[in-house]
Amino acid sequence: MQASSRKENQSIFPQITISPQTIKGQRTRSNILNCARKIFGRVGYVTLRMSDVAKESGVSMGALYRYFKNKDDLFINLIGDIHEKMYLASRAQGYDFATVPFQALLAANRGYLAHYHENRDVIRALIEAGTVDTRFRDVWWQMRTRHVDRFVFALKTSHGIESVDGVPARTVVESMASLVEQCAYTWFAQEALNAEKITVETASQVVTRIWYRTFFD
Repeated sequence: MQASSRKENQSIFPQITISPQTIKGQRTRSNILNCARKIFGRVGYVTLRMSDVAKESGVSMGALYRYFKNKDDLFINLIGDIHEKMYLASRAQGYDFATVPFQALLAANRGYLAHYHENRDVIRALIEAGTVDTRFRDVWWQMRTRHVDRFVFALKTSHGIESVDGVPARTVVESMASLVEQCAYTWFAQEALNAEKITVETASQVVTRIWYRTFFD
């Protein structure tokens, strides 16, 4: 949604490593993250080794540790980059939520789901990491909360909605966020288990109809 508060615009990843100042350093850091993305997608969080990342990215172990302190630091930076792009992709720019809520919802869900699909292997690794390390569970929770905060704020400021049938709007929004998350995880992160492939557009249409009917029908 386009409406946003100052608080929800703040990054939830203050621990992200500052990007190098030189072009060469920036390219090296980007290459390391891209290679780590592939490995996390292939083997998950638990199994990945820093030596695998060094080999895949063509840098020495010493060079790798100059950019990232350890596996956790590397993963936080990778997830932070993905989340920021996902958060921007789900802003529904170009549609006014106050006047065309269905179109705005569809654009927001489409942006979120498209980015989720593109990064489904890494997000699957994040869910895995959250089951073994509370730090990554907390990262996932903060990511989720940031999306919920934005929509709760948009509902109130654009439509004056603070409750649905006597239930606080935030509780209902959290249930809708869970719907989208689980659909994305089932259809995309575990794509191989599905009897047939679900496209981003089909997923977007399905969840948007449910969102819209929940708040506006």
